[in-house]
Amino acid sequence: MTLEALQKRNKQHRAHRAGWLRAAVLGANDGLVATASLMIGVSAANAHGFLITAGIAGIVAGAMSMAVGEYVSVRSQNDIEESDRLLEMSHLALDPAGELLELTNIYIDRGLTQELAHQVAIAMHEKDPLAAHLRDELGQHPHTKARPVQASVASAASFVFGGLIPFLGAFAPSPGAQAWSIVAFAIVGLILTGIMGAKTSGSPVLAPTLRVVIGGCIGMAITAGIGALVHLSGI
Repeated sequence: MTLEALQKRNKQHRAHRAGWLRAAVLGANDGLVATASLMIGVSAANAHGFLITAGIAGIVAGAMSMAVGEYVSVRSQNDIEESDRLLEMSHLALDPAGELLELTNIYIDRGLTQELAHQVAIAMHEKDPLAAHLRDELGQHPHTKARPVQASVASAASFVFGGLIPFLGAFAPSPGAQAWSIVAFAIVGLILTGIMGAKTSGSPVLAPTLRVVIGGCIGMAITAGIGALVHLSGI
């Protein structure tokens, strides 16, 4: 196999999407479920005059919450990775022979003979020992590294996109049709989100899509029930 063919085959892998795909899928799904649940709850409580305002407020507040939450969580993950990197640099400086033995044992555990594992470890230490330990000991890979800003933007943008889908149901001609319209738009959006997430990650479509739709429907049903109880209790 030629180098060009090998590089083309490697491009088919989807690990490089891990840094933003999780945030985008989470944002879109949360935007759909949170906005639809909020608006269905308001509709079930018979607060129809407040429905559109509640939808807009939910989309904006949710997008900001997702952006900040995603940035903080991913940044914390980066802090841990950086701490491990500095610790590994210290270990290499203090005990290079011990680190070489550690890397050798890692390769032995992965199936290489002791002699070959030692040769590979020496070659890796001669080229870039820090990169070898970060990759093979700690599992840190540059192409799968989560990026806080990228994840934050992906999460917020996908939340807005997801939230706007059930929001369209608020423009149904009659108050009685609004709740069902929101549900219908939300289910369509959940199906699209499940399919897009599965296609982007290279997974089979059916199981992830059903998981997204069923989870979203449960969330909407619970919120609608709470809204109906609020209406009945006159709160």
